[in-house]
Amino acid sequence: EVQLEESGGGEVQPGESLRLSCATSGFTFDRADMTWLRQAPGKELEWVSTIIADGDLTYYADSAKGRFTISRDNAKNTLFLQMNSLKTEDTAVYYCAWGSIGGSLKQRGQGTQVTVSS
Repeated sequence: EVQLEESGGGEVQPGESLRLSCATSGFTFDRADMTWLRQAPGKELEWVSTIIADGDLTYYADSAKGRFTISRDNAKNTLFLQMNSLKTEDTAVYYCAWGSIGGSLKQRGQGTQVTVSS
């Protein structure tokens, strides 16, 4: 059974940081491209970032460039998203997903809430 479990969300003030984690199991993580998505209240699901299987290449939405860093620990089957300089518009439920939007997104987790508010 494929499982993806996000953690690390919370409520922070603008300018602060959060590090999201996604623990995975049930598939060959070190052969899988992985993606972070988010969905803000009342908005559609939005792509945030993708990292390829070996971690050598990363891709970011314009909204995440320069502030977010995606990474992975293939030994621990875990995906990360370091988010710095958070803005109120980053408020959303963040999901990790197996796959990439360029290929296919096979499954995503239940999400973790990130709230940025003063």
